[in-house]
Amino acid sequence: IMTLTITDFSTGKDTDKPAMWIDGNIHSNEVQGAEFALYSAWYLTEMHADTEFIQELLRDKTFYITPTINPDARNDFFLKPNTANTPRSGVMVLDNDGDGEAGEDEMDDLNGDGHITMMIRKSPTGRYIKDPLDPRRLMPVGPDQVGDYEMVGQEGTDLDGDGRINDDDVGYYDPNRDWGWNWQPDYVQRGALKYPFTLSENRAVMEFVMKHPNIAGAQSYHNYGGMILRGPGAEEDVETYNREDIRIYDAIAKKGEEMMPGYRYLTVYKDLYSVFGGELDWFYGNRGIFTYSNELMVSYLYFHQNAGRGNQEEQLKVDKLLTFGDAFVDWESYDHPQFGEVEIGGFKKTFGRAHPGFLLEQDAHRNSAFTIYHAYHTPKLSVMDVKEEDLGGGLKEITATIFNERMMPTHSSQDLKYNIERPDYVSIEGAKVVAGFVVEDEDFKRYQEQKLRPERIAVENIPGMGAVKVRWIVSSGSNYSIKVDSAKGGKASWSK
Repeated sequence: IMTLTITDFSTGKDTDKPAMWIDGNIHSNEVQGAEFALYSAWYLTEMHADTEFIQELLRDKTFYITPTINPDARNDFFLKPNTANTPRSGVMVLDNDGDGEAGEDEMDDLNGDGHITMMIRKSPTGRYIKDPLDPRRLMPVGPDQVGDYEMVGQEGTDLDGDGRINDDDVGYYDPNRDWGWNWQPDYVQRGALKYPFTLSENRAVMEFVMKHPNIAGAQSYHNYGGMILRGPGAEEDVETYNREDIRIYDAIAKKGEEMMPGYRYLTVYKDLYSVFGGELDWFYGNRGIFTYSNELMVSYLYFHQNAGRGNQEEQLKVDKLLTFGDAFVDWESYDHPQFGEVEIGGFKKTFGRAHPGFLLEQDAHRNSAFTIYHAYHTPKLSVMDVKEEDLGGGLKEITATIFNERMMPTHSSQDLKYNIERPDYVSIEGAKVVAGFVVEDEDFKRYQEQKLRPERIAVENIPGMGAVKVRWIVSSGSNYSIKVDSAKGGKASWSK
């Protein structure tokens, strides 16, 4: 799989700067995630020449962008007949229906239009009628009425004779239940495979992230629903997310709600459902990375009204007024080998979960702006307020303040809890160091001495919008420099 590295290389290596990870399309039918990730890459590179903010951003930060984690199944969605919901998995063929054979009852596109829609047929005991004002629409009749049609199900045939249609296509497994944090087997978490990181694509992402400790923020794109999601994925993991980190999650996501009208900030386990072995939980739980998963597209974008998910009346209105019939396959008669005379029709695979083309760019830009805001608030460190005091006897005291001018700390609370990343190092060069200290409280003169290698002071964390002070006692050195080296906070320096 392809990962793009975007930064201003003239100001340093990508690995020396705080980084933002962006990926999309881990679920293969959620195709616009890849387009949104690519939009971010395009926007950062296209606007760099003329936009001062982007120039400054890429001087300070790195973006690692993986448009799709699931490229083979993404191709399957486009090139083979599917519904809007298939394939959610990859393209490994498994025995979904438990009959000892794999892949023998695949999607069957009866009318050859590339979409798996729905089948209906006339029935004297039917529960539906066609809307007299709009024959595309099926309407349920009242409880005391009889309709003209019954729902037969998805377009297709029973290819293996088990009485079910389209029930053994490419295997059902969920790439977003394959990650090594709070993972559970398939009998607990539907869609899990043999063990964490069974899938080579997920393992490749994991290995990349492990090799890039400078990744401080992450964004994964899914669909549908207009959501900015944070973990935990399961209530059993609720204690993992503590108050200090949630405060930062809240601040960034609340700004996201302003930037993306119609999107809501939600917690996975509490507002959706339980997820074990999810990607965003692995990024945060294992690596201490502040991570969101955005569920792209929401019906609010159509008419700026909250009609709700799957509102047929609104969807038909969109097809009539905005997509001019392109979203719907009109009902057409078909002689089915098992059901007899049926009608095939309904919404195409590219409508509903995916944006209509005219909405793509606006929502891609707003979501990309959200990730840029997130990246902007990864740590930015500076050395400031350097002071000297003559102690007599050839000794001098040097005090420096290391300031983090962004919201995110150099180490999340999760990082500190599990000692995930090394400390930040503040070093002095060009001076002979006698002693080195972290200043815990200057007013009450509380200091923590570092006796081993005092010229390089190890700092546990530099908080967001906060500072730490360090102090050295030196016996020589009039021209010295102070350098900061943080895995997730980047580098900073000051010279006398």
